[in-house]
Amino acid sequence: MAIADAVLVPAQTVTAKGDGPTVDVTAATSRIFLVTLSITKIIEQEALGLSVYGSPDSTTWGAKPIAEVPQKFYCGETPFLLDLTAHPDVKFVRAHWEVARWGRGTETPMFEFAVALKEVPANILKEATAEAKAMA
Repeated sequence: MAIADAVLVPAQTVTAKGDGPTVDVTAATSRIFLVTLSITKIIEQEALGLSVYGSPDSTTWGAKPIAEVPQKFYCGETPFLLDLTAHPDVKFVRAHWEVARWGRGTETPMFEFAVALKEVPANILKEATAEAKAMA
């Protein structure tokens, strides 16, 4: 059974660090997901850092993220793969973000962004793996 598209962070404006809602990934047939960070509004001289944490029980979260993207400074979309095959104990995931601002003007950062999670279907993984092997 595949999971439907999920939201790791609903579209919102943030001015401080925070965490998204807990997402249950136990129904996924694949353990590989496409995560898309969409930044829609930003002010100059600031950065947004995004990481994804895993949990076996939705209460205890790992000390280190299982995935993270480099800091972002501009609007746009950043897709990345979240591969849970090396983390068989992870049944829940959630996003965590950090924000920073420097320079002139207000010291409070402001970002409008959202983070989506989509399971990568097994047939797509199989096809991509075959293409990668053929190119090697």
